[in-house]
Amino acid sequence: MRETVRRMSVVSRSIGGMVTVHVDRTGSRPFPRFSLVALAGRALGAVPPPAQVLAGIVSVQVGAALAKQLFGAVGSAGAVALRLFFAALVLLAVWRPSVRVGRRAALVVVGYGVVLGVMNLCFYLALAKVPLGVVVTIEFLGPLAVAIGGSRRWLDGLWALLAAGGVVLLTEGRGELHLVGILFALAAAVCWAAYILLSAALGRHTSDGGGLALGMVLAAAVVVPIGIADSGTALLQPWVLLVALGVALLSSVIPYSLELEALRRIPPKVFGVLMSLEPGVAALVGLVVLHETLGPIQWLAILLVVAASAGATRTARPEQ
Repeated sequence: MRETVRRMSVVSRSIGGMVTVHVDRTGSRPFPRFSLVALAGRALGAVPPPAQVLAGIVSVQVGAALAKQLFGAVGSAGAVALRLFFAALVLLAVWRPSVRVGRRAALVVVGYGVVLGVMNLCFYLALAKVPLGVVVTIEFLGPLAVAIGGSRRWLDGLWALLAAGGVVLLTEGRGELHLVGILFALAAAVCWAAYILLSAALGRHTSDGGGLALGMVLAAAVVVPIGIADSGTALLQPWVLLVALGVALLSSVIPYSLELEALRRIPPKVFGVLMSLEPGVAALVGLVVLHETLGPIQWLAILLVVAASAGATRTARPEQ
């Protein structure tokens, strides 16, 4: 997706609003030749990198909370359809990708787009039934599994057990959590793991953000018909469209720009540890914005998954 000068196994987010384990350190052209984006990139340079990462995390979770406010009007499928539609439009305008790609690249783009669409759909379906902090925590198992998958180190086994213990606590102390919502969150985690691997392949077969933009278009093509079938003309209400545009910007464009700039100035492991705070931030945003209260056991479970993610990132071997 970007010019690669260094790749390490740490946690990062893609433009889709999700997390990927393989992070590309940006090269000489981190932003496309687009005047507004370039201007924003220069302005971001004055902000400390840790603040950029944390602002990106908050932006994503506020975007998810804002999307949840749309569920009453257009449902979860309608909300994710509009979010992907507007994100695709923004990416097409910024990157202006060429549709002329090789056969292998086309297969990767198609796989990436389908997984991206299903992943976001499962996330929003889970969000309709389960608090935001719980959904993000369960979903974090995807990148964590990829980060430590296949490792024979006892330390990585410890992080896996810690994360598994956190999820068990979430389900044991779930209170009014719906089993269907938990299953959708687990499905999103599986998609997230597949998405990570496809993201790495996308970076090898495409340049800049062209493949990313085409993948987002395909993701929208997968989900938008479902949203239309579920919500119909309710999707065309002016206030719904305005909120959905805000969701797309908060969940995709803003955090991507912040994190891309931060990755130019801080080591990947530091970035990954900061990103590991996301489940906790999601729980706090859910509490403040959506008034979703969690019990002490659930907060402990989130803390265990955060610790597992940060530990796996901090102790990862450079060659992973």
